[in-house]
Amino acid sequence: MTDQSQILDAKPPVGQADVAAGLAEVRASIRRAAEDNERDPASVALIAVSKTVPAEGILPALKAGQRLFGENYVQESKGKWPGLRERFPDAEVHLIGPLQSNKARDAVELFDAIHSLDRPSLAAALAKEIARAGRAPKLIVQVNTGDEPQKGGVSPAEADAFLAACRDAYGLAIEGLMCIPPADDPPSAHFALLAAIAARCGLPILSMGMSADYPAAIQMGATHVRVGTAIFGARAPKG
Repeated sequence: MTDQSQILDAKPPVGQADVAAGLAEVRASIRRAAEDNERDPASVALIAVSKTVPAEGILPALKAGQRLFGENYVQESKGKWPGLRERFPDAEVHLIGPLQSNKARDAVELFDAIHSLDRPSLAAALAKEIARAGRAPKLIVQVNTGDEPQKGGVSPAEADAFLAACRDAYGLAIEGLMCIPPADDPPSAHFALLAAIAARCGLPILSMGMSADYPAAIQMGATHVRVGTAIFGARAPKG
């Protein structure tokens, strides 16, 4: 069987990929993975990760009916999404990258969901801005399932206490969990760990799985998969 990462290695760079074709392939793959695991394909939402993709590069996905997108950076999103939303007002934009507390106001105003809540200072900042704006994006707590020191997210051992603090100390309604497994680990064990925490805490959203491993995430119960490269093409390496 062809490895998912080998398929990604063959992807053309952003700006040269056939976005509509990539989107159709990913949707078909999600459907197969769901059906293989006796799940309703409609229970898995595709977040098309459009970070670093310019507005004109996102248009083919919007025109193909995609309405759920993921971004990593507040400033980049402020530059392209207001104009896109004028044309496609039903588009949803989720912040899936790290969020600095001093960007909480912009994030609450711009995003429909925030997947990277991971510390008390950010919880406090979001609570303040939600109260001020009267607008409440869906909040998803990031769990650092591999306890990697260089990566954001709450330690699995501290997840229950942090979720309780979000609710009791900050008055936040948390709707789910997100994880990014360590690059060198088989991802399924991390997806299973996240699913177990979510089930224990009664959280309906499981944001897990990216271009290289989303079929495994669907097998473990993902409700949202975050796929960019397989749709928009390969991003230039950071220099």
